[in-house]
Amino acid sequence: MSIIKFSNQEKEQLVNKLQKYFEHELEQEIGQFDAEFLLDFVSKEFGSFYYNRGLYDAQNIIRDRVEQMSEAIYELEQPVN
Repeated sequence: MSIIKFSNQEKEQLVNKLQKYFEHELEQEIGQFDAEFLLDFVSKEFGSFYYNRGLYDAQNIIRDRVEQMSEAIYELEQPVN
């Protein structure tokens, strides 16, 4: 899987979050270029894991909803004499 593509606005927000994290949690400043490089690395190396987890979670939600619909349909059944 290739690097996840973000819009310019999304990338700017993510880079800003990385910079704030480094500043507040690590007490280090990280420049724009380094933050973008780190974001690209994280996206490339970890993005697939998060993407796949999202798919897995979506499958579970759909499975639960189908089961709920099946139960609701079963409750609508009329007795047969």
